[in-house]
Amino acid sequence: MLMSLVLIVIIILAVIFSVQNAAPVTMSFLIWNFQASLAIVVLMSMVGGIVIASIIFSILRLKSALRKKQDHPPQAKVQH
Repeated sequence: MLMSLVLIVIIILAVIFSVQNAAPVTMSFLIWNFQASLAIVVLMSMVGGIVIASIIFSILRLKSALRKKQDHPPQAKVQH
């Protein structure tokens, strides 16, 4: 229930942000120029940041897990 409420609040805030920032802006990067809504540019920047952070976090977690495995190798089972 709490998660649904938080999700609804986030969606409402995103809609308000999009309506208030619908003005087109010109973006320039190296040789490319394009126009897009400011809300879309901000949203795409946030998504890009989340993707990059997730990749970095996953790599760091994988390295940590591998390091733990190397520090504590599984012990051989003794058969009787």
